Amino acid sequence: MDLDTSRKIIHVDMDAFYASVAQYDDPFLKGKAIAVGGSGNRGVISAASYEARKFGVRSAMSSVLAKKLCPHLIFVKHHFERYKEVSMQVRKIFIEYTDLVEPLSLDEAYLDVTINKKGNPSATLIAEEIRAKILERTGLTASAGISINKFIAKVASDYNKPNGQKTVSPDEVIEFLENLDIKKFYGVGKVTQKKMYALGIYTGADLKSKTEAFLEEHFGKSGPYYYRIVRGVHHSPVKPTRIRKSVGAERTFSENLASEIYMEERLKELSQELERRLLKGKTAGRTITLKIKYSDFSLQTRSKTLALFISDANLIFEEAKILLYQEKMKNSVRLLGLSFSNLNNVISKKKEESEKKVDVQLAFKF
Repeated sequence: MDLDTSRKIIHVDMDAFYASVAQYDDPFLKGKAIAVGGSGNRGVISAASYEARKFGVRSAMSSVLAKKLCPHLIFVKHHFERYKEVSMQVRKIFIEYTDLVEPLSLDEAYLDVTINKKGNPSATLIAEEIRAKILERTGLTASAGISINKFIAKVASDYNKPNGQKTVSPDEVIEFLENLDIKKFYGVGKVTQKKMYALGIYTGADLKSKTEAFLEEHFGKSGPYYYRIVRGVHHSPVKPTRIRKSVGAERTFSENLASEIYMEERLKELSQELERRLLKGKTAGRTITLKIKYSDFSLQTRSKTLALFISDANLIFEEAKILLYQEKMKNSVRLLGLSFSNLNNVISKKKEESEKKVDVQLAFKF
């Protein structure tokens, strides 16, 4: 299994992005423990400043628990337009160095700088320049990971956070991965981590000692993936255009909903929001999914694939109601969500790629 050392990949990750934007825009918040999200009993933390993280406050944590851990925590509201504005500033900096930029979200992206616009052979120096420009133009800090592929760069970017970077050169890759705690491997979640610990897999070296057959037996289709990445093998290229495969909207309610009639009202609102997002993306979907989170935090999804692509709010609402009444609710509901997958933009992209392949084949024949 060959290690491809020909590429130079950077993963840039903004530090506590939402919280940092809030602190930059309001000097009063600088240096304070803040959390982005609702402060009510049903609130959930979207992001926490590093000052808050020292007390154990984390994203996806309930606001009630966050306040217990950090009584002086300051809550701030989301400002998505502002986040998008800063994100675009950062991406403009990336494009100064390479067109091979793959955004993962508003606050992180992969860059392939193997061949770059500056003619700089050092990916490490490029990462330093990019981070300096981000600080200069936005007032925010970013961390970076630099290595031979996306997987290692992603892991490395978390190594010296905040406001730092880590380069894993080709001759350091194997040792770096072998010494890495398995929970640091990108793609190994908490459930998989516990399973690996139970199997005696605590580090990359432990993972590497297992055969591919063993990993496939215990982790299914993910087994071969774990077998490859611990050996530094990850061939996924940096893709400048990421096709959106789903569009969704969801709401957490201040009070649990016990009646389907009230749920219908919320689904109508979600259908309108979903229509807006589909139209904005100039797309439509065939597979509609209703997400239900009950008061006991158990989760259920109900899906249906339609004969045609739709994006109209009224049609979405009618299909959502069918899913709502598909079976009786087992409890009161705290969250409802609607999403569409099987989008026509994915179909169009596949058709386009297929046509390109045909053109190439014809060119060779001629």
